[in-house]
Amino acid sequence: MNLKTSFDFLLELQFNNNRQWFKENEDFYKKAKSEFEDFTSNLITGLQKIDSEIGELTPKDCTFRIYRDVRFSKDKEPYKNNMGAFIVKGGKKSPFAGYYVHLEPGGSFVGGGVYMPEKPVLNIIRNSIFQNPEPLKSILNQKEFKSYFNEIYGEKLKTAPKGFPKDFEDVDLLKHKHYALAHSLNDDFWTNNNVDAEILKVFSVMKEFNDYFNRII
Repeated sequence: MNLKTSFDFLLELQFNNNRQWFKENEDFYKKAKSEFEDFTSNLITGLQKIDSEIGELTPKDCTFRIYRDVRFSKDKEPYKNNMGAFIVKGGKKSPFAGYYVHLEPGGSFVGGGVYMPEKPVLNIIRNSIFQNPEPLKSILNQKEFKSYFNEIYGEKLKTAPKGFPKDFEDVDLLKHKHYALAHSLNDDFWTNNNVDAEILKVFSVMKEFNDYFNRII
């Protein structure tokens, strides 16, 4: 399947991010939302064959609301300019490593892993890597893996995290605040008729990465 309706809706929303336009285009939004949920359902079914650990999930367990909480934000746009789904054991609020799709005109990507782990989980991950970094290094250096993901995504500390030696040979692996991945997608990608199949190929490549972190967590 493709996501042309969802993409077209988000493209227009980028230039009309206000409640009046959204209300006038509510039917357009409902069609886009339904299409994205059907797409997510297809991904869940496909992923269950690749990674049975994700268990039984529905699109509602995995997709995010389009409405923004603007109470404490300088950006007062009421809606997100993207649609996202995090397919993971236990649902989108789970601490486990999972698989993520981000549809946003001009900023789409596919990836996953562990994003914004809470401090106890982050400490467990760092300790495990410190004790034996080789399994993670082996995954990161695989040729097929590197063809999609050339680095761990997200913010890093400038120095070794507290409690770890600065002279540790693989200290850079401990500096990450997230252990996540992102592979950029161009806008034309979403009009292909095999979007879900192509994304599942990427997910199959990152499964070993997720397995590694889920064993730790």
